[in-house]
Parts: sequence; C-alpha cells; structure tokens
Amino acid sequence: MGDFEREVVHCFNRYFAEKGLQGFAYRLKQQKFNMQYVDVLVDSLDPKYYLSVECKSLQGKKVYFSQHFHADKHNVHQVDGISAFMKKTGRRGYLAVEFRPGPGKANEAYLVPWEKVISAYGTCPGISIEECRAEIPLQRSKEGYTLLSL
Repeated sequence: MGDFEREVVHCFNRYFAEKGLQGFAYRLKQQKFNMQYVDVLVDSLDPKYYLSVECKSLQGKKVYFSQHFHADKHNVHQVDGISAFMKKTGRRGYLAVEFRPGPGKANEAYLVPWEKVISAYGTCPGISIEECRAEIPLQRSKEGYTLLSL
C-alpha cells in the first residue's frame, strides 16, 4: 500500500472520530490477479460518506489521464471502470491527488469530486494543480493529512 493511500485512510478515519460521525475508511488488500476498482473505500450509513476514493501521488503540476491512469486487461480506461463501479454500488467518488514538488517544498493534496474528473476526462488531457486547489484541500498536520470538511 502506498503511503498516500494509507494517509487518506487515516485522514478519513480521523475526520469521523473528530466529528463524532459513523463511518470507516479502509483499503482492501491488493492481490496480484484480482481487479482492484479503487484505492480506498469509505462505508457509512450516511450516503454523504458512502464513498470510493482513487488516490494519485505524483511529481509535477498536473494529473494526466493518459499517464497517471491505466487501462485494464479488457482495455477499459481506469476512469470508466471506476465510474461503472460507483454506479453499481451507489457510492459517491473522489480523486485524492497529492502533488509532490520535490525537496524543500511542501506536498499538497486535494479531494476532487468524481463528477469533475469525468467532466475533465472527456474534454482535456488532465487536471492541473490550480484546478485541484479550487476543490477540497487536505491540510498537512503532524498526524498527516487533515480533512476539515466534506
């Protein structure tokens, strides 16, 4: 499991604990020959928190659909596969993206609603850090990333 995925799980679970909400985020163990639909699942009886989260941690200032997402063995693009998974399960979705600028500069992370990912996927090559900054920030703290509101 990547560090960013682990941090997203802890971030959601701290959010639920701090807000006194029922909900639980977790990462399913990835197995070599089984399809993994998303990186993080969030379960809650409250539909607002019944979520799928795809995580991307990258160097650069843009997450590209051709470079940072992949196609499965049936040539289904990851955005299409995740969208189908969310439709089947009734989950809302987010792209959690972490930008790692390099030594001496702080990482930035954001939650981008999946609807915006779908819209961008059909019209442009990727989503820039500037576009992500307009979405839900994950703030750095000594515990890791902190979600202030969803």
